[in-house]
Amino acid sequence: MQAPDEFNPTPGRVYRLAPGLRRILAPNPSPMTYRGTNTYLLGETDIAVIDPGPLSDAHLHAILDALEPGQRISHIFVTHTHLDHSPLAAPLSTRTGATILAFGGPQAGRSAVMTKLARHGLAGGGEGIDSDFRPDIELEDGESVAAEDWQLEVIHTPGHLGNHVALAWNDICFTADHVMGWASSLVSPPDGDLTDFMAACRRLRARDWSVFHPGHGAPINAPRARLDWLIQHRLDREAQILEVLAQAPATAQQLAQRIYTETPKALLPAAERNVFAHLVDLTGRSRVSPDGELSATACFRRID
Repeated sequence: MQAPDEFNPTPGRVYRLAPGLRRILAPNPSPMTYRGTNTYLLGETDIAVIDPGPLSDAHLHAILDALEPGQRISHIFVTHTHLDHSPLAAPLSTRTGATILAFGGPQAGRSAVMTKLARHGLAGGGEGIDSDFRPDIELEDGESVAAEDWQLEVIHTPGHLGNHVALAWNDICFTADHVMGWASSLVSPPDGDLTDFMAACRRLRARDWSVFHPGHGAPINAPRARLDWLIQHRLDREAQILEVLAQAPATAQQLAQRIYTETPKALLPAAERNVFAHLVDLTGRSRVSPDGELSATACFRRID
């Protein structure tokens, strides 16, 4: 994990990360976004903006002011439709004429089990959904998008959100909120699906990367080690849940209270969401079973 003072760029300032790659931090720090959302500018002529960020006039002007003579914004990539990543896409497109590309609208890529939970009234949590977002072009897993001096491969990485994608630029990957160095990714049903999250982590791990550029926080210079940590972190939490359930059936709320003993009370609802994400995954793998319908308030028992 990165220490709090290791990544503290000035919002609106342009940082050159590599030839053809710059980063601008949006002015939206919070407990969910760390220092703010990272917006990336890729290219030297036709510029791809990756994650334009939240609605912010200051950030819009910072992106436009970053353009150098002979440069234009041709593509706007949105990795997922949380409110800290996608809302500025439309105003930026209006100002530049650039095409907005994303995996789809807010419900795209949502798994069947999460669709059912949402239909039965479970609401999302976390950063909030950009419910009005619609891309000009819907991306497909595995496709490539190219301009004069860059090419990006789309990797569908659901888990944090069903429509979440990572973008590969040679051996560099823009991982958005799927892999970050300052915290583990939020997985909050019905928007987040832990089964999908773990599969996407293992998919990314199967490739050789030099660096990850996340949606929040500093570059990750040891991508495989970070993925190993994320996977093991989730496996350790799963083991804790199964250990408690071996003693007696429990709800997600009861499990969170038993497991997150050092967590401030105000953060326990988020912990409960995390536990429920694990319970949904464990139910799908026949490791636990709810009494009655699968829901956030159900009592779960371990299947030995």
